[in-house]
This record gives sequence, structure tokens and C-alpha cells, in this order.
Amino acid sequence: MPELSHRRRMLVLAICCMSLLIVSLDNTVLNVALPAMQKDLDASLAGLQWTIDAYTLVLASLLMLAGSTADRIGRRKVFLAGLVVFTLGSLLCSLAPDLESLVAFRMIQAVGGSMLNPVAMSIITNTFTDPRERARAIGVWGGVVGISMAAGPLVGGLLVDSVSWRSIFWINLPVGLAALLLTLRYVPESRAPKARRPDPVGQFLVIALLGSLTYAIIEAPSSGAGKILVFGGIALVSLLAFLRYEPRRVEPLVDLRFFRSAPFSGATVIAISSFAALSGFLFMSTLYLQNVRGLDALHAGLWMLPMAAMTFVCAPLSGRLVGSRGPRLSLLVAGVGMTASGVLFAVFDAETSNVTLVIGYVLFGIGFGFVNAPITNTAVSGMPRAQAGVAAAIASTSRQIGGTLGVAVIGAVLASGIGASPYKDAFVSAAQPAWWIIAGCGLAVLVLGALTSGPWARGTALRTAERLAATDVRDAAGVSA
Repeated sequence: MPELSHRRRMLVLAICCMSLLIVSLDNTVLNVALPAMQKDLDASLAGLQWTIDAYTLVLASLLMLAGSTADRIGRRKVFLAGLVVFTLGSLLCSLAPDLESLVAFRMIQAVGGSMLNPVAMSIITNTFTDPRERARAIGVWGGVVGISMAAGPLVGGLLVDSVSWRSIFWINLPVGLAALLLTLRYVPESRAPKARRPDPVGQFLVIALLGSLTYAIIEAPSSGAGKILVFGGIALVSLLAFLRYEPRRVEPLVDLRFFRSAPFSGATVIAISSFAALSGFLFMSTLYLQNVRGLDALHAGLWMLPMAAMTFVCAPLSGRLVGSRGPRLSLLVAGVGMTASGVLFAVFDAETSNVTLVIGYVLFGIGFGFVNAPITNTAVSGMPRAQAGVAAAIASTSRQIGGTLGVAVIGAVLASGIGASPYKDAFVSAAQPAWWIIAGCGLAVLVLGALTSGPWARGTALRTAERLAATDVRDAAGVSA
């Protein structure tokens, strides 16, 4: 790819950030709209869970496939396809006549979304070849997530109250169309020098594992034990088959040798834990503020602003801290903040007092603000340069898996606790076990952050990198021979 001018590189960065903004904003505004959707579509709690998890489930399943396909056939082509599918999916979501249609259209959205963020990151890393300039570009990219967190509840609340919940999907249309036209005009095509081969069997097993596990969790409170055991069994068989099949492939979907690196394994579990906590936190907060306190969507968004604002402030601080001192301190601060917030709600019923509610939101915002930056850094720590992209893609997939499981588990616990009791009377007591789960996720971030960022952990990363590099050299020698 020829060297681009500074102005052209900035345009490419802006276009990629537009795609990240609509995908990130879509998730945050949706949470504020859940009660309005529930009333309009006569949805159950499980139905609300599926409106979120249908999206994150498909996204988690297809992220790595989209990334490897873009490397093979062209990143610009796949990015354009993603913009078209995501924008079309958004239009269909806004027209959904019932809950089942909305869930199906959210899955179409997710197919498009899977082609945007990982491919946009590849475009950025190939456009900004200078390491310092690339670091600044990735910093801007990360800041967009903070903007979406801060703006999402307010934008969503304003749209839901002034128009309807359907309007939250309309905002994707002009942004998606503008990004599409600008990509056609300004983003150059690029491919990987050596693209990874497809792994259809591994891909199928991942979809079967995540889909059946999510179904078993969400439907557990309302379905019979037989159905839950069947889907739980499918998830277990899929996992065992995946662990047996993947090591036998030359280019597997997920190279299981990565998990010999303690920082990589730690980053994977930290990503799942932190995003499970975030998705569960947002899910419970919006239901409590609107269905129990009786707030409208806009005022619910305003109440959640302290959490979003702290995430927006702390995310760039964490990025600079990771750059200067490594990921350890950021992970410890994140773990303490998220754990303290969960305990505050679980032990002291923080949602029942305005002061403790705000403190709980601030603590969680600090925790989540500090956790995102070190995840990718820790995942790629010590990895050979050729494997860094795959390691980062697995970390991104882990975030989506965490988001899926968080809504599934927290929603199932909440539904079981409420049962047939009046919603407003039962919510606080039913939410206590869910808050303990969120506190446990924060504790996992704290403990793993401490264990996987020290000298022993770095040693395992270096040994893993040496083994991977040696294997790559042998494979290259075999091919050339």
C-alpha cells in the first residue's frame, strides 16, 4: 500500500472511528430503551436479554472469521460490506413489528458489526506505519469507546422520550451511509502478506458452544430441566470437540498454545469478567431506574451519567499508565473499583439511596475505565509480532463473550429471584445475588491482574513466544522445502 499523506491518514482514522462509534453507541443506547421495548412489544425479561445477547453472541462468534477473511480478500471490501449490512440491519430493527423480528434483525446487525471493528483496527495499523503515530491513532480509537459510553445513556434517553425506542436505530443510518461513501472515496485496499486459512469446523463449534450455552442460561428460569440439560450438553460436547480438533490444524481458528502464556490467559478471563460485569450492571441499572423508580428514559440516562463520565475520564489515564508503567496498576485499580461497587450494592442496597447509588456508579465507572486499555496490552505481551493480531482478536472476542454471558447470567438470576412476586417489591432483594456476581467478576479482575502481570507471568509469555516463533520457522522451512 503506498504511503498516504498526513491528511489522508487522518481521514482514514476518522472513517474507522465512525464505524466504532455506531457499533459502540448502539449497545449503550439500547440499554436505556429496554423498558420502552418491553412495554411496546410485550416482552418478558428473557426477551429483553435476547435483544442484547442475539447481537453480542453473533458478534463474538464471527469476529475472528471476519478478520481473517478481510486479510485474505481485502480489508476495504469487508469493511464496506460490514457498513452496508450493519446499516441495513439498523433500518430493519427500527421497523421490527414484534420481539422475534427484532432479535432476528439484531443478528443481522451483528453480522455487519463483526466486519467493522476488527477490520477497522487492521486498516488503522496498516495506515499508520510509524509506531508513535500508530499509538496516538489507537488512543483516539479507544477514546471513541469512552465517548459512546458517556453519550449513549443521554442520547438514548432523549430519543426514547422524544420520539420512540425505534429512533435509537435511526441514528446509525446517516453515520453508516456517510462512512460508506467516505470509505469508497478515501480508504485504500490492503491485504495481509500471508492470510490465515479458513477453519469452518472450528467456526461451527464456536457458534454451537456459545449459542447453546447462552440459550441454556437465559431460558433456565422458564424452561424445563430436560431442555436445559440438552442445550448444556450440546455446549459441553462442542467445547470438548473444539479442544480436541483445534490443536490438529496447522492454522487453527484459535491457537490453544497461546494459553500457555499467563498474561494471555489472564487477559482473556479479565476481558470476559469485566465485560460480563459491565453488561450485567447496565442491564440491572436501567431496569431498576425505570421500572422500579419510575423514571423516564432521559432521567435514567442522567442518573447513569456519573458511571459513563468516570469511564470517559479514566480510560485515557489508564492508557497512559499502561504505556509508562505496564498493565499491573491499571488492572489493580480496575479490580478494586468494580469489586467495591458490586459489594456496595449487594451488602448495603446502594440503589435505595441517592447518595450510595451515585457512589456505586462512580466506583464502577472508575473500575471499568481502567480495565479496557490493559486487556489488549496484556494479551499481546511477549507474543511474536506475527501472532499479535490474532492475540488481540481473541481478546476482542472475549469481551463480546463476557457481554453475552453477563446479560444471560444476571438476567436469569434476576428472573429467578423475582418469580411471580410484584416487580417493584421484589427487585432489590432479587438483585442481591446478581450484585454478588458482579463483585465476583471485579475480584477476578483484581486477582488475575496481580497474578498475570508479574515476573513469573512475563516469563511464561516469553517461553510461549519462543515456542511459537520456533514452530513458525519450522513451518516456513517445510513450506520452502
